[in-house]
Amino acid sequence: MAVPQNRVTRARRNNRRSHDSLVAANPNECPNCGELKRPHHVCASCGHYNDREVVAMADEIDLDDEDAA
Repeated sequence: MAVPQNRVTRARRNNRRSHDSLVAANPNECPNCGELKRPHHVCASCGHYNDREVVAMADEIDLDDEDAA
């Protein structure tokens, strides 16, 4: 079984872990609807990207209707 020959100090251990932290998200406001979205991605709420509609968003579908059965 592998056993460390010397103890790793708290400072050396924490210096190694200094690059492991997570970076906070950087949301931008959609110019079309105002919702927050990831930069350089299609807006999930309206389907627009770069001032044009890329994904056609469907109206809400009510699955409780009798026609759906």
